Amino acid sequence: MEYQEAECISSGKNMDFAAWEPIYSEIIHDCGFSREEDERVAVFLSHVLEERGSINPEALKKVIFGKEVLVCGNAPNLCKELEELDLEKYVIIAADGATAVVMNTGRIPDIIVTDLDGEVEREIEASEHGALVVVHAHGDNMDKLVKYVPRLQNIIGSTQAAPLKNVFNFGGFTDGDRAVYVAYEFGAHTIKLAGFFFDDPVVSPLKMKKLKWAKRLISSLGLGSESIDKSF
Repeated sequence: MEYQEAECISSGKNMDFAAWEPIYSEIIHDCGFSREEDERVAVFLSHVLEERGSINPEALKKVIFGKEVLVCGNAPNLCKELEELDLEKYVIIAADGATAVVMNTGRIPDIIVTDLDGEVEREIEASEHGALVVVHAHGDNMDKLVKYVPRLQNIIGSTQAAPLKNVFNFGGFTDGDRAVYVAYEFGAHTIKLAGFFFDDPVVSPLKMKKLKWAKRLISSLGLGSESIDKSF
């Protein structure tokens, strides 16, 4: 799935939170999540990043702006789809668990978008080779932030709640759609998706809700006329 002329709609540090907030409220109500917990963990990540340092989001713009971007989700079809592509022509953004699949092709993702519930050791390895890592704070991953943030390099903090001075809201909710929003916010020329399967029938009810939201959020960007139901 390819979208032409993805427009850079912001300065690249935060999307318009006033526009995002009603959508965010609807998502957490639908999924049964707590805004207070999201905010609490975002504040925690902010404090951690103050102590250990983080990367300016302008680094994302330098990698993405004006480029052909391949956003990789972690659906089972990812490996096959990567085999059919010339990966060298793309800036690659890997959503969490997709990192290991991309690395198994011999390519280090340029950017990783993660809430740290995938193969984090591979994400650490990629960060040691220069990958930028957008680390996401949400209500139930503080334990993973404590465990892994000290070991990651090139970190940019993110949240789905109100942004803080060093924890940014780029839009999106799951790792996959958030990766698409990062590509869009920082002015990708084209965005291609691989490893996205929005209608997987063998997932939990909560995961199914998340996939429906991912589909809706990506569609809302209005990047092109192709059906979001199919892969590229």
